[in-house]
Amino acid sequence: MKEHETFYPIGTLDQFLPQIGRTVKWRGWEIAVFRTSDGGVYALENRSPHPKGGPLAEGIVSGHYLYDPLHDWKIDLTTGLVQQPDQGQVLTFPAKVEDGQVHIAAPAVQPA
Repeated sequence: MKEHETFYPIGTLDQFLPQIGRTVKWRGWEIAVFRTSDGGVYALENRSPHPKGGPLAEGIVSGHYLYDPLHDWKIDLTTGLVQQPDQGQVLTFPAKVEDGQVHIAAPAVQPA
């Protein structure tokens, strides 16, 4: 996380169940938010990088990876990178938990 980033609350930690994705609409974005079994919180644009697209919030979380629910692509929750043999990347949002609240920061790009 960069020091100059401004974080915004999107909900309480208990609203984000471990290993279950939740969709949040925020500032024109549709974001898939995941809480891993080790307590980490990750936020990605809720759009598969697969050419046919699709939502990511319904994917399966294993460790720090998300499995795309429609195309079974393995995506790193930390970087948004699709793992080999597939290729692509999902836009990620910096996320943190502070005082029981989940916060995210805006990416450098605007929503499409």
